[in-house]
Amino acid sequence: MRQNLLNEVNVIKGQIIKALSGFYYVKYNDEIYQCRARGNFRKKGINPLVGDFVTFQIENETDGYILSIEERTSYMVRPPVANIERVIIVMSAKEPEFSLNLLDKFLVKVESYHIEPVILVTKRDLLSASECSEIEHHLAYYTSIGYETYFVSNLNAQSYDTLVKGITVLAGQSGVGKSSFINSLIPDANLNTGVISNALNRGKHTTRHVELIPLQNGYIADTPGFSSLDLDNIEKVTLKNMFPEFIAIADGCKFRECLHINEPKCAVKSAVEAGEILQTRYDHYLQMMREIESRKVRY
Repeated sequence: MRQNLLNEVNVIKGQIIKALSGFYYVKYNDEIYQCRARGNFRKKGINPLVGDFVTFQIENETDGYILSIEERTSYMVRPPVANIERVIIVMSAKEPEFSLNLLDKFLVKVESYHIEPVILVTKRDLLSASECSEIEHHLAYYTSIGYETYFVSNLNAQSYDTLVKGITVLAGQSGVGKSSFINSLIPDANLNTGVISNALNRGKHTTRHVELIPLQNGYIADTPGFSSLDLDNIEKVTLKNMFPEFIAIADGCKFRECLHINEPKCAVKSAVEAGEILQTRYDHYLQMMREIESRKVRY
């Protein structure tokens, strides 16, 4: 098959399914080609991403050069994946500890790229009944504002392959169970699940590159773990648009461009006071606003 392609035509289209050490592994039909990007990509500031549809030139039976990248429907920088349909934000109930602050930052980051987020909280079995009840209470709020949420003990207990649609990215701290989730979907993946560091309360990074793993409904992206998020692509005036419950009632604010901070007759602040908007969500909004303002001062 490879030799026939080489004889007939040497410029074809495919999709990058893995990036590692400067090489891009491009899938065409059932064949994988190890490709490098053209030198002028770097000059133009173009960086091919896993998930990109590309035109590439076949050099021999196994290698090629990427010539161009098709327009992306979406992309993220951290993790670096293009044409994403949804992001599963994986949080753990314990080890590392569940954090609403971190969850909200993940949600805001995903919303900023106009990608659908899904919330998956793992390690339920490590909590007491009262601790489980507290997390369930929080997740009920996120469900009420439109997010798909799951709170699980054993990822092997039931099938979660329906969560994967198109290119689906797993995002979350190291050690929360991303690799375990993939292993539950694809036992043959045999990904290193790592060991939690009790001293640091976070996992060691067990994934060293970005790779798309095929499933029945699309691809799941196994990506390097990370424990911090920046808001560099979000402006002060647009942050409020990353909170769906703010958008739902913003028409009730006195001022059209209300930032929901100091303005009078603000529908969002009223909803917070009435308990209709989770206080922690609003507090995290203010915290992120301060972070954005601090960034403006620095630069």
